[in-house]
Amino acid sequence: MTDVSDGVLHTLFRSEQGGHEQVVLCQDRASGLKAVIALHSTALGPALGGTRFYPYATEEEAVADALNLARGMSYKNAMAGLDHGGGKAVIIGDPVTDKSEELLLAYGRFVASLGGRYVTACDVGTYVADMDVVARECRWTTGRSPENGGAGDSSVLTAFGVYQGMRASAQHLWGDPSLRGRRIGVAGVGKVGHHLVDHLRKENAEVVITDVREDAVRRVLDRHPQGVTAVADTEALIRTEGLDVYAPCALGGALNDDSVPVLTAAVVCGAANNQLAHPGVEKDLADRGILYAPDYVVNAGGVIQVADELHGFDFDRCRAKAAKIFDTTLAIFARAKSDGIPPAAAADRIAEQRMAEARASR
Repeated sequence: MTDVSDGVLHTLFRSEQGGHEQVVLCQDRASGLKAVIALHSTALGPALGGTRFYPYATEEEAVADALNLARGMSYKNAMAGLDHGGGKAVIIGDPVTDKSEELLLAYGRFVASLGGRYVTACDVGTYVADMDVVARECRWTTGRSPENGGAGDSSVLTAFGVYQGMRASAQHLWGDPSLRGRRIGVAGVGKVGHHLVDHLRKENAEVVITDVREDAVRRVLDRHPQGVTAVADTEALIRTEGLDVYAPCALGGALNDDSVPVLTAAVVCGAANNQLAHPGVEKDLADRGILYAPDYVVNAGGVIQVADELHGFDFDRCRAKAAKIFDTTLAIFARAKSDGIPPAAAADRIAEQRMAEARASR
């Protein structure tokens, strides 16, 4: 067994980052499907979390990502007040070249085999149309199109929730929730990021963007010819002078030993999952005086939407729930101050308390 595999098993069984209830390795050779479904907790209800389709370098890397993402979903769902535990699935491959109807149907059969312990949805590399296909084999599928009984694109409310988290961060740090005139850097302007830019420009914030895809950058610049500029990459973005807020909206690990020391922003609040590359980064941010809005709190708008789909979707009801992310974020900052800990640790304590109470009441 390789050292990487040892690391994955250590995470699963022996580390504080583990404690997962179930991990399922899925393979369908006919379609080429290789997938990992990780259920971290069902204390609050069936595990809910999206399906990521990504070209991982190794299978071990895919398992590790599934474990981390599933754990994050437990905390996210708990903080969002949902009656759902945390789960996540990853499909190994390039979504552009490897995705097929046959593969998605095979994946749907694996999710269905869990009998409702896991409810899936969209994530990086999967879309509403994909969930429509998965749903043909699995009724525990959300994020479907309205034509197929679903709520459609969850990135709209994800962006709205991040926007509310930014407003709460501004209120806490500067005494005013307005983002007018603030300089905000958005790394990743894909499914969620471009909606976030819309909210920021409505408030007349100055926005600096970057994305690995030139077409994504061009779409935003064409939509907002005023007040939005682009830089070459994330390295340039985090060093931008005068940045008030940094919003990581791409993949995880954006806050690490290399990026935190050079951040110019006073606030970090973005849509990406698992932004903290490793334990201790949250303290590094606090030591530098950078206010961190925990990612799984502020990006919960999407999961609020897909959870509502299970009960008959109502957009206005979901938007009202997502708006409460503002109050939840402020409550976390207050708890962090009273306990003398970073906001990420405060959010963890609140979420863990809710899960522990649910387990005790069984």
